[in-house]
Amino acid sequence: MPDHVNRSIARRLKRASGHLEAIIAMVEQGRSCAEIAQQLQAVESAIENAKKALVHDHLSHSLEKSFGPAGAKARTPLRDFNLVAKYL
Repeated sequence: MPDHVNRSIARRLKRASGHLEAIIAMVEQGRSCAEIAQQLQAVESAIENAKKALVHDHLSHSLEKSFGPAGAKARTPLRDFNLVAKYL
C-alpha cells in the first residue's frame, strides 16, 4: 500500500479516536442519549470510511498487478470496478 494511503487512513483513524475520547467524556458528563448516539454514529461512519479506503486501495493495487504491463484497453475492467466500488 502506498505511503500516502497509509497516512490518509491513519489520519482518519486518529480523528475517529479523538472523537471517541470526546464521546466518552460526554457519557461521563451525563449528556443526553440523543447527542451521544449522534456522535457515535459519526465515529462509526469515520471508521467505516477508513475501512473502505483501505479495502478499495488494496483491491485496486491487486487488480493492477494482475494486469501487469497490459494496455489501456485491458485496464477498462479496473476503471469500471473503481467506478462501482465507490458505492460499496
